[in-house]
Amino acid sequence: MGKQSAPHDRSAVAPLRALLEVTRLVGSEVDVHAVLEAVAETISETLGFRTVAINLYRPAWDDFQIAIVYGNEDAQRLLTGHADTLDRWGAVLDERYARRGAFWIPSEEAWNEPAGPLSFTPQLDEAAASDADAWQPEDSLIVPLTGIDGELLGMVSVDEPLDGKRPTDDEVDVLVAVSAHAAFVLQAALIQAADERHLAALQHLLQISARLNETLDVAEILQAVCAGIGDALGFRCVSVDLVDGDSFRARAAVGWSLDDPALSTATTVADVLPLLDPEFETEGCFLLPSEEARRRFKRATSYISSQNGRGPHAWQHHWLLVPLRSRSGHLRGLIWVDEPEDQLLPSHDTLQALRVFGNQAQAALESAAHFEEVRFLADHDPLTRLYNRRSYMTELESELDRANRYGDSFALVLCDLDGFKQINDTDGHLAGDAALQRFAAVLNDSLRTSDRAFRIGGDEFALLLVAAGREEAEEAIGRLTTTLADGSERPLSASFGSAVYPEDGKTAHDLIRVADEALYAAKRSHHGA
Repeated sequence: MGKQSAPHDRSAVAPLRALLEVTRLVGSEVDVHAVLEAVAETISETLGFRTVAINLYRPAWDDFQIAIVYGNEDAQRLLTGHADTLDRWGAVLDERYARRGAFWIPSEEAWNEPAGPLSFTPQLDEAAASDADAWQPEDSLIVPLTGIDGELLGMVSVDEPLDGKRPTDDEVDVLVAVSAHAAFVLQAALIQAADERHLAALQHLLQISARLNETLDVAEILQAVCAGIGDALGFRCVSVDLVDGDSFRARAAVGWSLDDPALSTATTVADVLPLLDPEFETEGCFLLPSEEARRRFKRATSYISSQNGRGPHAWQHHWLLVPLRSRSGHLRGLIWVDEPEDQLLPSHDTLQALRVFGNQAQAALESAAHFEEVRFLADHDPLTRLYNRRSYMTELESELDRANRYGDSFALVLCDLDGFKQINDTDGHLAGDAALQRFAAVLNDSLRTSDRAFRIGGDEFALLLVAAGREEAEEAIGRLTTTLADGSERPLSASFGSAVYPEDGKTAHDLIRVADEALYAAKRSHHGA
C-alpha cells in the first residue's frame, strides 16, 4: 500500500506539499485507478491520516463504489469494492453535517448503518474517549469530489488522524482544497481516458476503412464493419441487415449467429420506419428507450439485452440502430447495435464514430455494388437483366460440347416480339422498353432453372433448353404464348423458331440457321402468338 506514514507534519508546509503532490498528478496517469491510489496516498502521507478511502461514481449503476482504501488493512478488506446508492449517502451528505465544504459527522451524531453507507470503525486508544478534542472511533470526515460543472465525481473519506485529534477549521480547509485539486486530477484522468478510447476507436476505424478499400466482397465488408464496431466502440452484439425486396435480411453479425431468433425474425421496411423518428436521432443514429421502441415496432421480439445498468446514464434494454441509405436517400440497410461493454448509454462521440462506421459501410457497399454491376453487365443485358449476346454464343458452344460428350439433346429457340416497332412508334420508346422487360420476365418465370434466356439484340431473344427435344421445345413455346396472351397488362405476342441438337444440326452455325429460318417462317405465316 505504499510507504509507511511519516510523522504528521503540523507546519504550514504540509498543505503546500499536499497541493503540489496532487497537482503533479495532472496528466501523469491515464489509468483512473492509479490516479485514485496516488491521490489517497498523497492525502494520507501529507495531511496525516492513516486511512483514506475514495468512492468513485459509477454512471452505469448510479452509485458510488469504494475504489481505493489506503492504509488500514482491516478497512481495505471490509470496504474495497463495496457500493452504495446516492440515497444511502444522503444520510451523510446532509446540510446539518456541512462544514466548510466538507461533511463532519462526529461520533455523537453518527448515522445508523442500515440508513447510510457502509463504514469502518477503527480501534483507537480508549483514553481518548474522555478528551473532547480527540478523534473518536465513529467520527467521520467526508469531502465530495466535484467536477468543473458541479457534477459529483466521488468522495474522499479520511479516518485515524496521526495526531489523534479532531480537525480544526484550518485543517478542514486544507483537506477541502487538496480534495478540490484531487477532483480536478480525477476528472482530467476520466476525460483523458475517454479521449484515448475515442482516439483508439478512430484509429480502428481507419484500419477498417483501409480493409474495406482492399475488398469488393460484400460479405467480407459487412463482417469487417461488425467486428470493427464491436472492437472499437465496445458493443458485444452488432449486425448488419440489408434490404431484400421489402424486408430486411441479416447479412453479417458479431455476438449473434445469423440464425439467432434476434436476427431471423421477419422484419419489413415498414416495420422499421417508425423507429427512425428524428426525435430519437443523434449524429445520424437512432437511440430509443425499450418501451418506446416496442410501442413503435409492431412485430413480436423475444430478445432482451443483458448488459443493462441502473440510473439515468445506463443502458436499459435500449434500441440503437444506424440506417444505411443510398445516395438518393433510399433505405438500403440497418446496423443494429446492442450489449455495450460499459453498460452505459453511448456518448455523443461514440454515436458520431458509429455513424462514421455506417458511412464507411455504405460507401463500401456502393463500391462493391458498382463493381458487381460492371461484372454483371459483362454477361448480361442492362435493360432486361437477361444474359447478353456474348453469353449466348459462349453458352451455346458450351452446351454443344456437353451434349456431344454425353450423347444428349438440347433445343435452341429464337424469338422476337410481334409489333415491337409499332409499340415504339405509337407509345414511345419507354413503352417499348417496358414491353421488352415484361417479355424478359415471362421468359425467366416460364423456364426451368437449368434453362437459359438471352437478349441477343433489339427485340430478339434466344432460349437454350437443356436436355430437351422437339416436343419439350414446343411445350415451352406453348406455355410462353399462353402466358403472354393472358397478361393482365397490355397483351404481347411473339414469334418463335426452334432447332434441336443433333437432328437439326451439330454446330452452332447450323442450329442458329435452322432456328432463324423457322422463326421467319412463323412470322411470314402469322403463326406468331
